[in-house]
Amino acid sequence: MKKTIGMFAHVDAGKTTLAEQLLFHTKAIRQRGRVDHKDTFLDTHEIEKQRGITVFADQAKFTFNQSDYFLIDTPGHVDFSPEMERAIQVMDYAVIIISAVEGIEGHTETVWRLLQKHQVPTFFFINKIDRVGADVLRVMDEIRENLTLDVYDITDSLNEKEMNEELIEFLAERDETLLGQYMETGYQPDIWLETMKKMINGNEIYPCAYGSALQDIGVESFLRKMDLLTSTNYDHHLPFSGRVYKIRYDDKGTRITFIKALSGTLKVREEVSYADANNIHSEKITQIRIYNGNKFINADQVSAGEIFAVTGLSSATAGDGLGALNEKAVYEMGSALKSRVMFDPSIHVKEVLRYFHILDAEDPSLNVTWEERSQEIHIRVMGTIQLEVLKQIVKERFHLDVQFGEPEILYKETVGTVVCGYGHFEPLGHYAEVHLKIEPADRNSGISFETVCHTDDLPVGTQNLIRHHLYEREHHGLLTGSPLTDVKITLLTGRAHNKHTSGGDFREAAYRALRQGLEKAANVLLEPFYAFKMKLELDQLGKILTDLQNAHGTFDAPLTEGNKAILTGKVPVATFMNYGQEFASITQGKGTLNLVFGGYYPCHNPNQVMERINYNKEADPDYSSSSIFCSKGQGYSVPWDQAEAEMHCL
Repeated sequence: MKKTIGMFAHVDAGKTTLAEQLLFHTKAIRQRGRVDHKDTFLDTHEIEKQRGITVFADQAKFTFNQSDYFLIDTPGHVDFSPEMERAIQVMDYAVIIISAVEGIEGHTETVWRLLQKHQVPTFFFINKIDRVGADVLRVMDEIRENLTLDVYDITDSLNEKEMNEELIEFLAERDETLLGQYMETGYQPDIWLETMKKMINGNEIYPCAYGSALQDIGVESFLRKMDLLTSTNYDHHLPFSGRVYKIRYDDKGTRITFIKALSGTLKVREEVSYADANNIHSEKITQIRIYNGNKFINADQVSAGEIFAVTGLSSATAGDGLGALNEKAVYEMGSALKSRVMFDPSIHVKEVLRYFHILDAEDPSLNVTWEERSQEIHIRVMGTIQLEVLKQIVKERFHLDVQFGEPEILYKETVGTVVCGYGHFEPLGHYAEVHLKIEPADRNSGISFETVCHTDDLPVGTQNLIRHHLYEREHHGLLTGSPLTDVKITLLTGRAHNKHTSGGDFREAAYRALRQGLEKAANVLLEPFYAFKMKLELDQLGKILTDLQNAHGTFDAPLTEGNKAILTGKVPVATFMNYGQEFASITQGKGTLNLVFGGYYPCHNPNQVMERINYNKEADPDYSSSSIFCSKGQGYSVPWDQAEAEMHCL
């Protein structure tokens, strides 16, 4: 049986140390490393050793009780959340490690929410019980209050197949069939164990154990219980399918694609198909690697349930489905900040851009872009720690010194009214016309497209081409030139010419139609918001509420638990991104503040932002809202506010 186990935690909860112990107990490593000694098996990158944190999601393999385990250690710092989320897509089970001293911290809740979203069965391990201030019962209460009521401590209640009365009662309360069998025939270990496994796989219950990874207390017991309660059922007889979860480049510049096989088998020299935004690719696998830490062995074939890497795929990206799996994974951990890359002007920008495109392949959340208007390379980032690490990576890998500009807010734009946009492109020898309806969509839904165009006006292939052009890039809004989002675009009609329509004519017409519609719309500037959750003393609530109001945040009615208050809501990133220190001061370090990206909403100060950015919509080299018509063999431009009257389809 093959099982992929993911390790998750807030930074410094002991996640890597627990992984080290699991590898030692299963004889996958001969000696246990320590984070503070900089010799752990999985944190092998120099940056990880220096900082004592996990930055990259790396994997190890071990065998226990006739099962092959693939263990993935994920980053615990919020700045590297996208790396953690990409790894979640290939997990069979997750282990959330929580410190018995600090309890649930900000990133713990983010991890839990993502695991729930992707329906990954989860175990808890309460770590560091040997430390002063450790309180397992308090942490169990925190899990019940903040994460789930369906958690149960199996440290002493489950021994091989034998369960104590409290665990039997816990399971029976959640399964009426089991309760009925118990009343009729009493406790039957095999039936109860199988039912418990099904409940875990169905995310109905969440086992928990406690111990000390550093002192090796409770680790082997936890491993045995986890092995007993987990099972997978991969089909080796179906056609091959897999999910890409990571891209890396090795020291020789070879592109390495990391994959989880979900069905079937894959052999070296076989061809694998996958799709990107533009094409369906079919490429031959030239090498299969089984990684264990930073080392690998070659394999001739792999089968369903295995984690492995291949060479030979030139364009596959994280989240892509391979073979029989066509669906691409959707990630939600995005950045609300952007930064510009600064480097010695004597170095050609194309060379720097090439390096950053390599990093972008490895971490798509960077979203590396070349800004033609400012002649700058821009990246999206989660925070300042990520920038510090990125600077070091660029230096080590590419021998290039870079600096990064102060992170800035990444704004977006949408429309507040329904409009129709018209675009016509007819210089001599070309012809295309597109009519679009543009309307507001649900907040944080992105851009959607549909067509009501009759095939007598435009064939299906041309309609799909227009759809492709509208999706092939981010489009600029008119207020600040920020990306357009939260709109529904409907293709109403269009026109082509049998002789003159060619190349990118419909791209030009579609872009002009979109832009002409935006000229007529009520445009809305959006800014990123945090979704926050705070826990603090009741007597500190007044000051916090005042700060939230001053920061233009909104909040739900506070919940009270004894002398504690729990506060949730949303607040602009721009006004709250540096609030952590102030919150710690107010609560004397005893409160908890959890900030996660909560989406985009109308900007609290649009006029000031527009004035600062000073975007000139008429000077945008990528867009024009005017249309091009032809008369007497001569093309001429018609401004957006006059173009509608000259359209051919009206």
